[in-house]
Amino acid sequence: MGKKVISTNRKAYHEYHIFDKYNAGMVLTGTEIKSIRKGAINLKDSFVRIDDCEVFLYNCHISPYEQGNRYNHEEKRTRKLLLNKKEIEKLIGKIKKDGYAIVPLEVYLENGWAKIEIALAKGKKLYDKRDDLAKKAQNRDIDRAMKSKNF
Repeated sequence: MGKKVISTNRKAYHEYHIFDKYNAGMVLTGTEIKSIRKGAINLKDSFVRIDDCEVFLYNCHISPYEQGNRYNHEEKRTRKLLLNKKEIEKLIGKIKKDGYAIVPLEVYLENGWAKIEIALAKGKKLYDKRDDLAKKAQNRDIDRAMKSKNF
């Protein structure tokens, strides 16, 4: 079937320098996966934290399933992420030693399973953000010039 991207966290690329990326499974209830398949998930303000050698996703909003009944899920519930023990230990070492943060980048479906891509990241300073915006504007101007000249 392949990979179908459901939601991306564009804010993460603006706020952080992204380093190592990891793919993790998500522990979900029945109505949560149905809502995710409809695209009703938002990663904007979510973050990842490690508690007792387990990885959890906090503040991720999954809208209630419309056809769900009284057993519908809570919207911003804490969800467990599934990673290998070696990957978790590597993340713990990087966070404690180098001061990295773990941010979610995108949620996608792979062969019917909901997965999330998380990354080790460091926060950008204001001048880094300005530099990125300036480079983006320059590249856009160059592309416009090349398009109008028909090279």
